[in-house]
Amino acid sequence: MHIQKNENLIHELCELCGIIPEYWDIFGEKQIPSLEAKRAILRAMKLNIDTDEDIQSAIFEKRDKSWKNFIEPVSVISINEQPFVINLHIPLEEGQQSNLIINCSVEDEHGQKNGVALSGDECTILQIQQLDAIRHVKIALADMIHRPIGYYVLDVECRLKEGSFSDGRTNIRKKSKLIITPDVCYSPEFFQDEKTWGLSVNLYAVCSDRNYGIGDLSDLGMIMEWIADLRGDFVGINPVHLLPNTQPFGISPYSPISRLYKNFIYIDIDKIPEVAEARNRGIFHTENMLNKIDILRKSEKVRYEEVARMKEEILKTAFSLFYSEHYLKGTNRSQDFHEYISEEGYPLLYFATFMAIASQTEGGRVLDWKKWPHEYQNMKSHAIGRFQKEHIKEILFHQYIQWLIDNQQKEVAANAERSGMRIGLYQDLAIGSIVGGSDVWSYPDVIAHEADVGAPPDDFNPEGQNWGFPPMIPEELKETGYELFIQTMQKNMRHSGALRIDHALGLFRLFWVPKGMSPKEGAYVEYPAEDLLRIIALESVRNRTVIIAEDLGTIGENVRKALKNFQMLSYRLFYFERNYPDPSFLKPEKYPEFALCAVTTHDLPTVYGYWVGRDLEMKRRLGHYSNDDLWQARLNERERDKKLILSALEEETISYGKDAHEEKNNAMTVQLCQAIYQYLARTPSRLLLVSLDDIIGTIDQQNMPGTVESYPNWMQKIPISLEQIRNDERFRSLAALLQEEKRIPSQL
Repeated sequence: MHIQKNENLIHELCELCGIIPEYWDIFGEKQIPSLEAKRAILRAMKLNIDTDEDIQSAIFEKRDKSWKNFIEPVSVISINEQPFVINLHIPLEEGQQSNLIINCSVEDEHGQKNGVALSGDECTILQIQQLDAIRHVKIALADMIHRPIGYYVLDVECRLKEGSFSDGRTNIRKKSKLIITPDVCYSPEFFQDEKTWGLSVNLYAVCSDRNYGIGDLSDLGMIMEWIADLRGDFVGINPVHLLPNTQPFGISPYSPISRLYKNFIYIDIDKIPEVAEARNRGIFHTENMLNKIDILRKSEKVRYEEVARMKEEILKTAFSLFYSEHYLKGTNRSQDFHEYISEEGYPLLYFATFMAIASQTEGGRVLDWKKWPHEYQNMKSHAIGRFQKEHIKEILFHQYIQWLIDNQQKEVAANAERSGMRIGLYQDLAIGSIVGGSDVWSYPDVIAHEADVGAPPDDFNPEGQNWGFPPMIPEELKETGYELFIQTMQKNMRHSGALRIDHALGLFRLFWVPKGMSPKEGAYVEYPAEDLLRIIALESVRNRTVIIAEDLGTIGENVRKALKNFQMLSYRLFYFERNYPDPSFLKPEKYPEFALCAVTTHDLPTVYGYWVGRDLEMKRRLGHYSNDDLWQARLNERERDKKLILSALEEETISYGKDAHEEKNNAMTVQLCQAIYQYLARTPSRLLLVSLDDIIGTIDQQNMPGTVESYPNWMQKIPISLEQIRNDERFRSLAALLQEEKRIPSQL
């Protein structure tokens, strides 16, 4: 009997906390998370559930929270839903209403403030609730001013002319965040009657005659200038978030230390004024350095650790010069730096402090705060304050690095706009950041440290997936006014014409895997999707950034409908767009208009690799198939799909060089590759993403999911230099084909 009561209480608390009681997996089977998994997720949400009394107390707290909260910590409101009302919950005895005075002010981002004072007699009590023998009333506070989109601070104070409130207080005051948003994301004017295309490139993989063994922001600038000449409108790159830069576990661009700040490995060292100044002074041993750079440049794989070590050494020297010649002397360059620090505020201070502590930790750089001395693990501790005072220069160094990156990226974006690109830089936002990183350390209250984000079992991953980073706790995220989420969106849309949000389903629900449990035992947790989508729309409009919501996999039509309503582009891959359950490929006209379409991604085979079954062969070698029969079945499916692709091209009367194709024993050819992209160019989808790896004939994909050391993930360089690629006729002929398909047919 006691056990039954306990289970019922757990289920009730889970419902209040947004833990979804069941879900349908990709195989069409209903999955019900175990009671043990639910308990673990509740504990990860930092709830005390040791006894029935604890659970009951948590239930009461969740139910009554809004009544005891006076005012919600944040309200997200459509610009078209004004005037709006905010509910106040006040502990007010019967008969005290006439003594009540409410002072309210709203302050915008520029410090402009307006307010109003109300007496209790001017307010209408909407509802009364008795909690713990204390009478609470709900009053609606109306804001009659029509405000533009943006962030506001609502400051509300309640007091009584005489006496005290029913909970004993004489004064109640609280500030709340108001976020007024547009109803849709930014959409360029040309979307009304025209499509466009852009190039996808893994920036780290770029080889050039001038970089330091890894693609950098100047390489990116050259690529964007080249694509603009070909009349493309954007260039998409891998996430450039900060990584540990240690092989093999610290180089995935989707497992960053921070999503707020960027990887210094992408800085063009030679464009830093202080580096030029140092060379003029003979500080660097040029010949020795040139030899090192030449070795790194000629290496077949990206050597992250060596590149990072070399660049960091140079950056330290550059900063020393900046500090002595600019910072201490208050030059114009110093003023620019101060303005950047001021604009970034506390997020940059927290990040730079994290990096400085990591560098000062015994044993060298330790980019995992859980391995630091105990006094530094809590960023709110007095020890952190002392560290910041004692290590000002070290903190400034890491702020200086981010300033350099921001300036170089700003220049890339400005040059793209001047060259006529209508979108420009297309950035990629990872789903989360690693548990030992700076984001988690800087925002500890928001993070569920005892769980990871992952995915339930599917065809590709029969055991499910654990992605190795912790989720944000929905309720705590709201309690902080969505601050971490807002910062993440702002910093990743800066200088971006488009932003891809990886795993957009996570805006609605995330699959939590409790620590120590298998992904099979995880459960979905709901998120405040409407609020999050509105915040994205606000930042999208402010930054003029097109939003691409990656909506692959098992995703409900309700989710896709919500994304579409906010004019976030769907993400459609040729490999997966079929007439299910029939495996034939979707006709171009069946693709959605508000979408980005592409052939493949970093996690999937290139066109050339797909055609020869390179991915299937690699998976076989790595033991991903339990037996040869399964491998043979996948080969048979691939052969079927290749024939279906050719049939789809023929139905569209797209030439792919059939005779030459047959002569080469069904090998992929330049003409066939371009024909597949021409097929996608005939869709009404507004954006087409062309993979550089496809066009130059790369066989191996950049990442093989489910592997770490057994496959060279994120390390493979482009085998042709950037200077050679820019003169490659294959790109020019493809661009001409795409230009012919640019207009949207009127019947669509």
